[in-house]
Amino acid sequence: MTKRVRCAIYTRKSTEEGLEQEFNSLDAQREACEAYIRSQTGEGWNGLPARYDDGGYSGGNLDRPAMQRLLADIDAGKVDIIVVYKVDRLTRSLMDFAKIVERLDARGVSFVSITQAFNTTTSMGRLTLNVLLSFAQFEREVTGERIRDKIAASKAKGMWMGGNIPLGYDLQERRLVVNTAEADQVRHIFTRYLGLGSGVALMKELRRDGILSKRWTSRSGKEHGGKPFSCGALYYLLQNRLYLGEIVHRGVVHDGEHEAIVSKQLFDEVQAALAENRKKRREAPKRKDECWLAGFARDADGKVMTTSFSYGRGGRLYRYYVSGSLDPGPDSPKPARRVPAARLERLVLHTLSSLFQRSVTSEDALSLLDRVELRDRSIQIVVDAGALLEPHEPAAGATSRLQAHIEPHRVAIEGNLLRTVVDRQPVFRGGRLIGRVAVEAANGDAISLLRSAHRLLREHSMSPTEPQEHRRARAPSWQRQRRVMALGLLAPAVQKAILKGKRSESLELLAAERVSLAWADQV
Repeated sequence: MTKRVRCAIYTRKSTEEGLEQEFNSLDAQREACEAYIRSQTGEGWNGLPARYDDGGYSGGNLDRPAMQRLLADIDAGKVDIIVVYKVDRLTRSLMDFAKIVERLDARGVSFVSITQAFNTTTSMGRLTLNVLLSFAQFEREVTGERIRDKIAASKAKGMWMGGNIPLGYDLQERRLVVNTAEADQVRHIFTRYLGLGSGVALMKELRRDGILSKRWTSRSGKEHGGKPFSCGALYYLLQNRLYLGEIVHRGVVHDGEHEAIVSKQLFDEVQAALAENRKKRREAPKRKDECWLAGFARDADGKVMTTSFSYGRGGRLYRYYVSGSLDPGPDSPKPARRVPAARLERLVLHTLSSLFQRSVTSEDALSLLDRVELRDRSIQIVVDAGALLEPHEPAAGATSRLQAHIEPHRVAIEGNLLRTVVDRQPVFRGGRLIGRVAVEAANGDAISLLRSAHRLLREHSMSPTEPQEHRRARAPSWQRQRRVMALGLLAPAVQKAILKGKRSESLELLAAERVSLAWADQV
């Protein structure tokens, strides 16, 4: 009985032109291959129903979806023979062909070109095949050179040679024609960048005003553009000399056939502003090592939080750990959340110091930490449990020992890791995590905060010993000032503990969502 030979037909076309037709080049190649397979029925050949069609993909590499599926099926043992119309449909690269042949030989798979007769089992057949592939690669390279020369010559004449249609123009008979309404938007973007001096600020303003990128339809009927601008797209637009009526090819500027939208003076002013901003960023102090929790901080989804920096008045540097993108976009399911870096780092160091019963520096923390999780309703720090264990001490014993000075429900050992909950209900506002005053007090700031609390009480005519008068007083407008002021209303015994440096007990009160005003409940 003849053995069944499973044949996979592979077809390829370099361009998408004509693929929309009912019977295209891929169909023609497949039909010819199917006819050849039927002629070999006596040899047990059977065509597989799966289609491996790559339409619009170059043969210069193997980065083709159908080719990758075919190679995967070969590795899975589903194919015995590959049938192609011509060898160059498989690849036009000698290097890639060598890789394919090596892979086929390892799986005992062969291939057939129905229009080229050669036998790869003989040395002459392999030579013939290599010569054919050499000519295929040569043809591909020569074709590429011709296309590049044609593009260079056309651009030298000022012709637009395709690509995404820029905002401010329409395409008519392969020429760019000014779209009056969009041209006004382009000039507005250039002018506003000079006024704002910031790409991020400009992006936010354009999104607020509903100004979108160019919307256009390709020849295949697919819709493109019509989306809010990103910072990268804005910077590209602001540096595009196309709006000066010019065409740029490989750094050489040519006068274009299309009409300019932006004046030379406005364009040069914008380029000067962009260059000045780049200079400021280059001269800014290096900040790579300042956020030492980078790589450890994770958001509620378990994703690593990135670092972000901004400058305030007087050049003051503000550091943040950011969940997601600083610019998540209007379609993002979750808003980006920013955590003040210094505040989170102080919280981590204070927690580690409490766990290890000694002062822990940022250098120590890097060797102890596994991760810091900022969940929606908790901040959890996970460390290497082995560093906490005494010699020959079981994990349960370490847990009991730690729970003696930490609330029992806030610490647990999970395998080789120890998890501690240091803040059960963080407050997210405006995309930022607003830490409690306890976090600031956790690193030696408690005494200075207590002084600030009494100063604020005096400024607002409020007395800790006369709480009935508080209703008549006007509280500070800033939430942080109200939280600091609450320190001055704590019981005298608690405030004395803070002044003596016994912060671990007193700071539990500060971390609570609501503190009883009765001093007896606080002690």
